Amino acid sequence: MKAVSKRMDVRIAAEDLRRRTLARIERPLDRLIYLASTRDYNTGSYYHEGLASRFTEEVASEAMADCHREAFRDLLSSSLENLVQQMEAYIDSTYTSPSAFIAAWRKLEPYRVAVPVETDLLSAEFLFSNLKIALVILEARLNIRPEAVPVAWPHQ
Repeated sequence: MKAVSKRMDVRIAAEDLRRRTLARIERPLDRLIYLASTRDYNTGSYYHEGLASRFTEEVASEAMADCHREAFRDLLSSSLENLVQQMEAYIDSTYTSPSAFIAAWRKLEPYRVAVPVETDLLSAEFLFSNLKIALVILEARLNIRPEAVPVAWPHQ
């Protein structure tokens, strides 16, 4: 019975998170990155002070994990065109030049750490592939020449 009560609390907390926080973050890509940023990379636990104060840290963490998986599924089901639009809007929100952003995302692939922990490899790789294609499309649309990657020369 206690597990049922906890699961109900997680659902209520997730709805609270959607209504109070995530409603202001309209695009799945932005939600995915936001939720990933609240996760401790050493433990996989999420932390949201406001949610934890209304529920427990454990319930808040599970609610955030649920919302993170939901954002991932939403992004995974986005069309390529929609993904390009989301990425362009995300770039605009970062106040970074599009060319610097694209170069960093190509080289560092920061989206790899943004997926939920339990994501199956095939789904993750599918999203990564689509994000790489979206970067190329966006680069072409913005008429950005790919930045050369510096080559490390051996010391003589």
